[in-house]
Parts: sequence; structure tokens; C-alpha cells
Amino acid sequence: MLATDVDPRAQRKRLVAALREAGQVALTTFRGSLRHWTKGKESPVSEADIAVNDLLHQRLLGETPGYAWLSEETKDDRARTAARLIWIVDPIDGTRAYIAGRTDWSISAALVADGRPIAAALFAPATDEMFAAVAGGGATLNDAPIAVSSGSKLGGASVAGPQRYLQQFEEISPDSAPVAKIHSLALRLTRVAHAQLDVAFASPNSHDWDLAAADLLVHEAGGALTTLGGQRLTYNQPVPVHGALVAAGGDRHPRLIELMRDWPEKLV
Repeated sequence: MLATDVDPRAQRKRLVAALREAGQVALTTFRGSLRHWTKGKESPVSEADIAVNDLLHQRLLGETPGYAWLSEETKDDRARTAARLIWIVDPIDGTRAYIAGRTDWSISAALVADGRPIAAALFAPATDEMFAAVAGGGATLNDAPIAVSSGSKLGGASVAGPQRYLQQFEEISPDSAPVAKIHSLALRLTRVAHAQLDVAFASPNSHDWDLAAADLLVHEAGGALTTLGGQRLTYNQPVPVHGALVAAGGDRHPRLIELMRDWPEKLV
């Protein structure tokens, strides 16, 4: 247990229950009549994003009033950076996929303490996949333990990410196996945690809410999610945005980092 007397296992249980309820809310409008619009320059948002955000805010923050909150669909309050404990939430990651009626969208949330996630859950409602993890306690898929793929070889590795990263990866592993785009970044990274992918990339400008839950899931499954230079991520910074990232199994990841040192700066 942490010095804060927070029980990560109890918070994981809370997360799983909240995300299952949120998934039912999202499924009510999935592939049905749905209002959606664009925020900023090109980011889609739907009424389901807002409904799920409101439910999770009530279920998570309502029961832990002393915690801070950071969500894609809530105006950022920079006062959160003074908090030791914060809920980091993505109501629907992969909104474009959700609106298009695809199945590769997810709901993710994590409890972060002192900059690192200690409890996390990611739910893919359309495929009924509930991933959960607690720091030091492993990761699960629908309550069954999961682990990253073993080995350090890059030959034949299954890999997902932006096209420019796949092309660069092919130069160091010509017989790699690119996987079709997974629209939810959190789900793409989490696919490494249960060995559906060997390697996953994220381009720059992902946010805390895209990453925090998947980060813990990958690490607790025996893998690593880091910058292309090998640094772990720190969450709840004033600007919650990150550079290019890579996730892979614990044996494969160090070799990747070594080989990627010579990649063009434009990818970083």
C-alpha cells in the first residue's frame, strides 16, 4: 500500500465497475443515431464522449473528492499539478472509429500517484475486452493474467503505428508483419500487453489521457512503453503532451531503443 494509504487494488475494482457502466452508456448510441461535431481544428467529439465523461466523473471523482481530474472532455484545471493523486480519463479513445461504427475504440482511465499510474483499466465495449492492472500486481484481460510476447528478435514481429514508423521499422526488420491501423491509440498500445502485437508506435502529441492506462497495462504485463530514447513517461505535468513513443516486450524493447537511435529526427 502507498504511503498515502491508497489501496490500488480497491481503485482498480472501482475503475473496472465504472468503465463497464460507461461502456453500456456508449453502446446505446453505437451504430445508431448520434450527434457529433468537431472541436478545435480537426478533433471529433460525440454526445457519447460527453455522456461517458460525465458518468466517469461522477463515479470516480464523486467517491474520491480529494483527487484531481484530467480528461479529454473536461476543461483543464492547471491546479491539478499540485495534487499527488489524479484520475486521468479518456471517455472514448478512437472517436472516429466509434462514429464510423468500427469496433476499435475504447474507454480508459488510470489513477496516477506522483506522476505514475498505480491502477488502470481499459475497456473495449464492442468486443467486450476489459483490461485491468495494478502497480506491482500484474495485468489481466477479463480477469485472466496476460503477458507480452517473449523474445528479443525483431524478425517477423507484428507491429502497428503510423505509416512512416512502419516504413522505418521495415528498414531494420524487413520481414516484420505490419498490422492494420488500430484507431484507439490506448487500445493499440494495450495490444502489446497481451501479445497481440509485438511492437506499437505512437507519433508525437499524444496526451496523458491517451497513455496512462495503457502504460500501466504494458508494464505490468512485462513490457515497456517509453519515448524513442527509452525514457519512461511522467504524468500530470503542466502540459500533458508527449513525444513519439514505442511499446514492446521487456526483452525486445531495449534492442529497439538501441536500433532507433539512428532514426531520422523528423520521427521523434
